[in-house]
Parts: sequence; structure tokens; C-alpha cells
Amino acid sequence: MNCFTTAWGEFELARFPEHPREQLRAWDAADEYLLRHLDEAAVPLDGAVAVLGDRWGALSTALAAKGAAPTSVTDSYLSARAVAANLARNGLDPSAVEVRSTRNAPPERVDVLLVRVPKSLALLEDQLHRLAPAVHAGTVVAGTGMVTEIHTSTLQLFERILGPTRTSLAVRKARLIHTVPDTGLVRPANPWPLRYRLPDGIGVLSGRQVANQAGVFCADRLDIGTRFFLQHLPEPTGAPRRIVDLGCGNGVLGTAAALADPHAELLFVDESFQAVASAEETFRTNLGPDRRAEFLVGDALADVPTASADLVLLNPPFHSHQATTDTIAHRMFTGARRVLRPGGELHVVGNRHLGYHLKLRRLFGNCRTVAGSPKFTVLSAVRR
Repeated sequence: MNCFTTAWGEFELARFPEHPREQLRAWDAADEYLLRHLDEAAVPLDGAVAVLGDRWGALSTALAAKGAAPTSVTDSYLSARAVAANLARNGLDPSAVEVRSTRNAPPERVDVLLVRVPKSLALLEDQLHRLAPAVHAGTVVAGTGMVTEIHTSTLQLFERILGPTRTSLAVRKARLIHTVPDTGLVRPANPWPLRYRLPDGIGVLSGRQVANQAGVFCADRLDIGTRFFLQHLPEPTGAPRRIVDLGCGNGVLGTAAALADPHAELLFVDESFQAVASAEETFRTNLGPDRRAEFLVGDALADVPTASADLVLLNPPFHSHQATTDTIAHRMFTGARRVLRPGGELHVVGNRHLGYHLKLRRLFGNCRTVAGSPKFTVLSAVRR
């Protein structure tokens, strides 16, 4: 936990879930730059303020302390929980910020729109399209991000969807984006969600349709790690099994497992609201409305009962926004060990250089290589 200093006060902030050894802060120079701009430019905050993509609640917490009562729109369950936790940590009323997911209806009117540029350009495109009807000629639109996050394509999205856009000088490797809304602008159609058919040669999913909401990893194609994993999924046992697609993305792993095993009951879990919506559509498109499955937006397996699963399928992320970290994967491995029944298996695909086999051996006491390529390895660990 660290102290975030602003013109409106100092705030103790932490990422969610809080980890005593976590070295990553809950804010960065981009958050500081935007809040400083709002203060120095005396931007009025007494109207309808919307914050898009506040990563760990730094913007929302400071605005709440200022009395702005913002609406925070996020695709991340963890970010939503971080907003609530940081408000409580700083003694602020939890109702001071209304948190909405990207799947909820957007605000009907926005007088100040603050955008923390996301890693996914597609998610930014989709959300700007959804928020554009609420923006009017007097709306103040300001975005922020690190220099590495703001590209010409980023500025072009603001221009194409909202109006004339310029960027600031860089300060501590952060930039601001300023847009003047053009209410007469003829916007292109929102291209999201995206639906397409998978290629041949990947097993039971060959030629089948998948659905991708904006922001889902590799939304416009099948990523090579998942493709390799699909070719080495565990065989059905013939007995009823509960299978978890952890960090499900668009749900292709769980959907493939369900197609291969008619006796399996599936659980799809992701911290992204967009991902779980994609997984549900992918699954229902290919298995119909009656096949038994659950779809959960949550903090990995925190809300899944102990010893309730027979198989966990996992292609773990190893980035948290711009930072490379194995913290997420480790929490997923630990959660999988808890929710697996004795004899249950965790199957993981990962880049060879990440060394997941070492972590799995320490946690499970065993690990075997199912398949390998020059780039990827599929590993299995059994709950004893």
C-alpha cells in the first residue's frame, strides 16, 4: 500500500486483491497528470462525471473525496472491487461512486468524461461508441495514459467517435488527451461484438462460431497458445465431471471440452465482464440453451466451493496492464488446487520460458508435461 498525493488530499491505495508482497502501485503518473489537470484547469465537477477504465480506483477515490460523485465504468471485476476497497480504506462513503460494468447501460448524460486509456484499443472503441450518445457540446473530455499506451490510432478513435482531438506534452512519461465533442459528427457503426468461425485442424471446435466482445484477448483470431492447448485437451473419462474454464476469455477451451464430453458440466470464470459475456454466447451458440453450464465474473476461483471440480483448464495471463507479473498465475494455481477434488487435474498451457512446472511442483507436489513445442508447453498437475 502506498500514499497517493493529489491537490485534493492524500489517499492510501492498494490494488485488489491486496497482497503483502505486491510491489505494483495502485496508480501511476497518468492518474496524477489527469487529476492535476482537473485541478489546475478548474474543471467543474458538480455535474455528471463518468470515469472510464479506472484501473485500481485512484481516480474514483480522489474524485469522491472532492465531492464529484462519479460513475465508474469498468470491464474489470478486480477494478470494481478495488474502487470499493479504496473508498473504504480512506473513510469515504461507498455510495460516493457508482460502479457500472461495461455490460450495464451507460450513463444517460455525461458532463465530464475521463478516460484511462485501456490496453485494448477495441475496448476503448466499443466504450466510446456506447458513451458517445451521452456526450453533449459542453462535455469536457479528457483522457490519460502513459506514452507507451497512447498511439496515433488511439487519438484517431477519439476523433472518429467524439470529435477533434489533441494530445498534451509528455510529463513523467504520461500524456493527456483533449477532445472537443462534435454533436454533428457522423460516427461509423460500432463493429463490436465480433463473431467468426474457427479454422480447421483444432479438433471438435473446427469450423465452429465464436463470439468476442471488445477487449477479449485475441478477439479477432485464435491465439497460438490456445490453438496448441486445443490439440492436447484431456480425454473424456465417461463419468460425469465438473470442468472449470478458468480465465475463460471467449470460452473456446470450455466449449471444446463440453463438445467432447457430453457428460461434463461446465463453469466459465473470468474477471472480465466482456469475456464472460463472450464465453456464454460462444457456449450457447455451439451447445444450445439446455446444456448445463455456469458463467461467473469474479476474482479467479475465490467464489468457487472447495473440492467441487474434477478438471481445471487454464491459459493464464502474465501481464497486469503494462507490468509483467506471475502473481496472477500463482493465485490461479493456488485456487485450482483448492477447488479440485482429490484426483482432480489442473491442465495449463504457457510459454516455455515462464517455468510454470516449478511452481506447480511446489504447490501440487507433482507435474508432468502433456505436450510441448518450441514456444509452448502443456502441463498437468494432480490434486493428491
